[in-house]
Amino acid sequence: MRGPTEAQTRQWQEDGFLVFPGAIAGEQLQRLQRAFDHWAERCKADWLDRIDRGEQAATYYDIPDPLDKDEIFIDIVDHPSYFGCLSEFTGGQPIVLAEQVRTVPPWPFSYTSWHPDVPHSNPLHIKVQIYVNDVAPGRGEFAFVPGSHKRSAGPYTRPLRQESMPGYRTFTGAAGTAVMFNARGWHAAMDNHGGTPRKSIILIYEQRTAGRVDAGTFSSIAHLCTTPERRRLFSLEQ
Repeated sequence: MRGPTEAQTRQWQEDGFLVFPGAIAGEQLQRLQRAFDHWAERCKADWLDRIDRGEQAATYYDIPDPLDKDEIFIDIVDHPSYFGCLSEFTGGQPIVLAEQVRTVPPWPFSYTSWHPDVPHSNPLHIKVQIYVNDVAPGRGEFAFVPGSHKRSAGPYTRPLRQESMPGYRTFTGAAGTAVMFNARGWHAAMDNHGGTPRKSIILIYEQRTAGRVDAGTFSSIAHLCTTPERRRLFSLEQ
C-alpha cells in the first residue's frame, strides 16, 4: 500500500480530488461487476415496490446493506490502489461511515443538485467513487468544482442546470476508475442521457473522532475483519 506522491499531495490540497485509473482491475473488477449485477437484480423488485408506494425516488437505487451481501464490497474499502492516500490524508485515522452501491438509470435530470456534503466544522470527510461500468460523457458522470473544498472558496449557489455551475470538472472513465474527493467541496452527478444506467460504488470515510466511532454499526461483518487495521477501520476496535 503506497502513500501519495508529492504531486498527488499537492493536487489533493489545491484541487480537493485525485483520480485513480484502473484502481480495480482484472478478475477483481469482474468479481465486483458480477456481485453488483446479481444483487441489483435480486433487490430490484423491492425498489420498484417502494417507488409505487411513494417511498423511494426512481432516479437512483442503492442496494441495501451491501457489506452483508458479498465480501468484494468489503475488500474494496481498504483497497491498496487508493487507501494509502486516504490513510495519509486522514492522519492515519480513517474510519468507514457507509458504502453506497448505486445505480443511476437514464433520466432527463440528475438525481442530485450541486452541493457539499459537510461544513468545514465537520471532521475531514472523504468519498471514493468507483465506476463499475464505463462512464462516458453525458452518462451521469461525477463532477466536482476544483478548489471548492477550501475554507476561502466561494460563495457558491446551486444553479438550475448542472452545466451552469462555474469552474466544474467532469470525470469520465473506464470501469474500475476511482475518484477520491474532499466532500467539503461542491459536487454533483451530471444528467444521464445515455441508454444505459451508470453503476458506481461510493465509499464514505471520515477522520476518526470519538463521537463517530460505533462498534455496533458494522458488527454483522466483524467475523470478516480479521486484522487490527481493518477492525479499527470499521470501528470494531478503538
